[in-house]
Amino acid sequence: MSNVVVVTGSAGLIGSESVRHFAGLGMDVVGIDNDMRSYFFGKDGSTRWNLDRLTKEVGDRYTHHEIDIRDRDGLAKLFAQLGKNIGLVIHAAAQPSHDWAAKEPFTDFDVNAVGTLNMLEAARAHAPSAPFIFTSTNKVYGDTPNRLPLIEQETRYELPPDHQWYQGIDEEMSIDQTLHSVFGASKVAADVLVQEYGRYFDMPTAVFRGGTLTGPGHSAAELHGFLAYVMRCVMEQRMYHIYGYKGKMVRDAIHSHDLVSAFEAFHRAPRVAEVYNMGGGRFSNCSHIEAFKIAEEITGLEARTDYVDQARTGDHQWWISSTARFEQHYPDWKLTYDVPAILREMYEANQDVWKVS
Repeated sequence: MSNVVVVTGSAGLIGSESVRHFAGLGMDVVGIDNDMRSYFFGKDGSTRWNLDRLTKEVGDRYTHHEIDIRDRDGLAKLFAQLGKNIGLVIHAAAQPSHDWAAKEPFTDFDVNAVGTLNMLEAARAHAPSAPFIFTSTNKVYGDTPNRLPLIEQETRYELPPDHQWYQGIDEEMSIDQTLHSVFGASKVAADVLVQEYGRYFDMPTAVFRGGTLTGPGHSAAELHGFLAYVMRCVMEQRMYHIYGYKGKMVRDAIHSHDLVSAFEAFHRAPRVAEVYNMGGGRFSNCSHIEAFKIAEEITGLEARTDYVDQARTGDHQWWISSTARFEQHYPDWKLTYDVPAILREMYEANQDVWKVS
């Protein structure tokens, strides 16, 4: 029986949620993670703490491998050992930051694009019928969303209610003729490869283009982890630098639990070469200004922020995903966490970790 789930980035936010979820369903999980996040973001970004927590919680159902996804031979060897026991592959390992990618373009592309190709080839050779799930990003749309006719309101930018994407941007938005950032380009390459392996080799692949993916398992660092870093800064009384758009840029946020339950739905009824925009939609979204207000209410502390009048390259001024396509295919799935619930859980989960020093 194909009872093994292979998870890359298994100590990260989505990876660790996937490990817990599928181990909880009685499957054996093989994790691949070499803590590249600490190389990308320093001590704040390390996932070691999460791996330690994970191995204690999941126990024998979890086996960890410190393989780098750029190690083609290492991946092939592991997949060959597991072979037909593999019932699902979740590829969540990545270099996730715009700013960092521009500093080391080769590393970014080798991890995001070539690493994904390595995973696809290993899966095609040894487990071609196992559903292959890839966590892509809404950054594949580049800065096209910034050309939307946005209206400035008191705490956020907003689309006119009669606009076709008012309820959320769907998968019909073009990914061409746009500024992506180096990071966005490497994720586009990976995204299209996952689709192509589905179409060309008839493999059950799915691309989930996430907006703000979040939850208490996030190793929050300034360059990556918006909501978690908001809460961390308020709790530790750190200065938070808001980059551009007057702090009114809008993000939809999806809790890692809700995303992984979508993975389970796809696993149970896989399709070929699917692409899904995946986020909090109209149910769960906020601007930076709104996020700080909620965090202040939860903590009873005042946020310390300063404003940098220069938006980061490739940043979206407004992004709310439409999950209509996924819901049409999997009508039993639904979002359960909104922004206040996400921030409250982060506050409660990190009482002992994020403290004023």
